[in-house]
Amino acid sequence: MTETIIPAKKLSVFKLFQQAVRGDITDFTTGSINKAIFLLAVPMILEMVLESLFAIVDIYFVNQVGTAAVSTVILTEASLTILYSVAWGLAMGVTAMVARRAGEKNFAAAGDIAAQAILLATFFSIIISITGFIFPKEILGFMGASKDVVKENFLFTQIMLTGNIVIMLLFVNNGIFRGIGNANLAMKSLLIANAINIILDPLLIKGIGPFPELGLHGAAVATTIGRACGVVYQLYFLFNGKALVKLVKKQFTISITIMKQILDTSLGGMFQFIIGSCSWIFLAKLIAGFGTAVTAGYGTAIRICIFTILPAWGLANAAATLVGQNLGAGQPERAEKSVWRTAFMALCFFALVALIFFFFGATLMRFFTADKVAIESGTLCLHILAIGYIFFAYGMIITQSFNGAGDTKTPTYINLFVFWLIQIPIAYLFVKYLKFGQEGVYMAICIAESILAAVSIIIFKRGKWKSIKV
Repeated sequence: MTETIIPAKKLSVFKLFQQAVRGDITDFTTGSINKAIFLLAVPMILEMVLESLFAIVDIYFVNQVGTAAVSTVILTEASLTILYSVAWGLAMGVTAMVARRAGEKNFAAAGDIAAQAILLATFFSIIISITGFIFPKEILGFMGASKDVVKENFLFTQIMLTGNIVIMLLFVNNGIFRGIGNANLAMKSLLIANAINIILDPLLIKGIGPFPELGLHGAAVATTIGRACGVVYQLYFLFNGKALVKLVKKQFTISITIMKQILDTSLGGMFQFIIGSCSWIFLAKLIAGFGTAVTAGYGTAIRICIFTILPAWGLANAAATLVGQNLGAGQPERAEKSVWRTAFMALCFFALVALIFFFFGATLMRFFTADKVAIESGTLCLHILAIGYIFFAYGMIITQSFNGAGDTKTPTYINLFVFWLIQIPIAYLFVKYLKFGQEGVYMAICIAESILAAVSIIIFKRGKWKSIKV
């Protein structure tokens, strides 16, 4: 009997992967930078892959319902981008502040920040829930849905918006975990949420066994239940001392001082995503003008892009944590070096994805839909966006590194300039005046993201982010 011999280098990588998933190491202010990036990035990449699975799984099963259902999901998701903006902004601010306290080894203060962030998230979600419960038809109609689609499918929009607290808390709690270096817990919470969503989606949409046949609305119920279970898992670890930050009841007394600090740090992040979200809403309305099938194709292609972009967001979040912890430990040069190395890794990843889009874009689209127009529209979108993918890498990593340093204003100004003064006018010009059709929207996205990367690099090299206090 022969014994399989595993090379030492491969064994070492495997052991590092196990360490990353287990979350054995949470202090990334010493030792090898490459190792720190690997240990942080693995669970964060897996976390982002799992987050994107919500979109992929839902669109797969909803496509089986019909193009009108897909259009409803896409337009609802576009309206939810405001919610995601608030959630991401809070999460970014919390990550930056908690990471800085973690670098200082002040975990009690990190717990205070975490509790107040949860209170803020709950407050924002209540406002969105009330709006979504009362005005789902108006919101779906505003996004460009036809009267028939609004009449038949508004309940999907109502469920998603009313139950938004699970989205808000899932993001914010994971921001806490990332800041303290417990990225593995963020990953596991999404693993639980996705597993439940994947199981419930077909059961509730198709009415398998004892489950009711809810059609499109079943996707909303399945997603909400799955995310709720992920939140319960997060809170268990936060309240039972299973993470570096432990929450206790007395921390949930409102602290205006801490809330103001969180908002000061987070507002920039919120506006970054609100700026980007408003741009995406505008683009979705432009695409809606080309018909339901084109909208479905565009939406499916964007979901595929999200599936590839979110893993890179894992790398970006790793860079943000490294920046925050190393600035907290008084090591700005180590923070900067971490960013450049992470950006290069993201560049290699995006180059590979771009090739896949070029050669297998149509195949990817056929996996999700059989509609010929939707396939052609989505394939065209993937081909054009692939051109700008190499630039996306540096733009994504560097802007998130600003956020990790607590400098959320700089990326806000960059986003405002790129998305509102470049992307929206170019898309409108290409579609309405130059008559480029849907290609005009895809070209505008590609141009804007490339400019964003160039501007971010220039500003990052100036180094003012190193002196930000949070």
